[in-house]
Amino acid sequence: MSEKQTQTDFDVIQIGYGPVSKVSALLLDRLGWRVGVFERFGEFYPLPRAVCIDHEIFRDLHAAGLGQVADKATDPAPAYRWMNAEWQELLTIDWTQGSVSGGTEVNFVHQPTFELSLHAEALRRPRISLNFEHEYLGLTQHADHVEVRVRDTATGRESRHTARYVIGIDGANSRVREQLGIGRTDLGFEADWLVVDFALKEGLTWRDLGIVECGQWCNPKRPTTIVPGGTGDGRVYRRWEFMRLPHESREDMARPEKVRELLGDWIKPEQGDLVRHAVYTFRSLVADEWRCGRVLLAGDAAHLMPPFMGQGMCAGLRDVWNLGWKLDRVLAGRADEALLDSYQPERRPHVIKIMEASMFLGSIICIPDEGKAAERDAMFLSGDPPAMAPFPILTDGFLARDASGAVMAPAGELGPHGTARLRRRTDRFDRLIPPNFTLLLDGGLNGGIDADALSPAGRAVLEGLGAQIVEVRGKTEARDDQIADTQGQILPFMRARGVAALVVRPDFYLFGGAKDATGLEAVLADLGRQAQAFGLLDSRFAATSRQAEPA
Repeated sequence: MSEKQTQTDFDVIQIGYGPVSKVSALLLDRLGWRVGVFERFGEFYPLPRAVCIDHEIFRDLHAAGLGQVADKATDPAPAYRWMNAEWQELLTIDWTQGSVSGGTEVNFVHQPTFELSLHAEALRRPRISLNFEHEYLGLTQHADHVEVRVRDTATGRESRHTARYVIGIDGANSRVREQLGIGRTDLGFEADWLVVDFALKEGLTWRDLGIVECGQWCNPKRPTTIVPGGTGDGRVYRRWEFMRLPHESREDMARPEKVRELLGDWIKPEQGDLVRHAVYTFRSLVADEWRCGRVLLAGDAAHLMPPFMGQGMCAGLRDVWNLGWKLDRVLAGRADEALLDSYQPERRPHVIKIMEASMFLGSIICIPDEGKAAERDAMFLSGDPPAMAPFPILTDGFLARDASGAVMAPAGELGPHGTARLRRRTDRFDRLIPPNFTLLLDGGLNGGIDADALSPAGRAVLEGLGAQIVEVRGKTEARDDQIADTQGQILPFMRARGVAALVVRPDFYLFGGAKDATGLEAVLADLGRQAQAFGLLDSRFAATSRQAEPA
């Protein structure tokens, strides 16, 4: 960076205005930054695409001040059932069970309602500049800023705008990614599916249709997805997805009469309104580079995955949640640009693992051959079916490590969250304790760790990061100045992992954990070393933190 920062039009420019871009702009605005959004269309896409928001994203939205938006557009998900042609259950993913975030695992979302609420919120924020009908042409990177060229599609007039950073959130066919020459790795999944959204007549529910509430019908004669489409505008939506069979063309699948034929087995025209239908090619693609200087990729521009885990939009929102706190500190001069280098190592492997899980589920349903489907059924009904991999955690990046450099558990896990009490107020934990570097201490496990026992060096690291120290106790033992774990989410999480301390990052992922005071001092020393390398540690405390380094 030059000695004197160039004055720019915006702090961050975002190319594209899908749901991930909307949330990113609102998050950066909340953190105090000027955001310029450039979208080549005259308005954002008004029809549904994504239907799932998982517990982590639901929690992130609440922490970003968008809880009312999330609550309005979502409904808790039922169990996700996979049946064969005879409706025998092959696999069930119980989305109704509690999550580490304190709610159900998944919520179904009506995307148009979600995006309209986000857009209305963006219009109220003076630091967000929305520029529709502005087509991205290219960019030029300079030492301390980026210049973006756009064209007004209504007038043909070209203009240039500057920002300190640019985020390409412009979809699967990202022009930003293509202009930067960034390639993509194909994990090998490809299948065409017809996606149909239907709004039910007022008063109707899935029970009235006599269908499964949420599931995959793994029938080789027509693999079919049947899931909720969320609730919006006072209406209940349903989604069907039909796999294209080998003898059919994409054009065949898109014909209105074909749509009516396929829907005819499930719902009658008089039971509601057909909202839209489109043929999609489900693929598994991930960008090879997620950062090029001052330009970063997020959302579908960085990754494209099959929909069977309901993680497409979630993964994009996870991208900008990871980026948000890092850009905030870099823009404020409280971190070096090197902190942004941790974005790809943290997000790319995580996304690939989710893609692989989605591909595993896709391999179960995408079988149009009856003989192979029979083999699959036998395998899943044998009593020893293949197991899904657990949901991934972070495996690289800004995480606690041992002397060999290996990441130490529970680093990389998503930290616990739930309803808690502080000073006689009961609320969501993230409302009581705002997102930041946070040290959670359990005083009950084997005597626990008391905040007074922290060494000067360990305390200096926490102070240098502006970290919060939070003591957690059971709901009947907590003093007014301690967090009472009223939902029983935090302490059981810690005790299951045998730790009495957790260092939580601003994005709720764990930097590390420790079972005793000695282990905590080692974790805090490592936190200090890594924070200093990223320029995160206030210079007043850097020298003190170095005293904690081992000889």
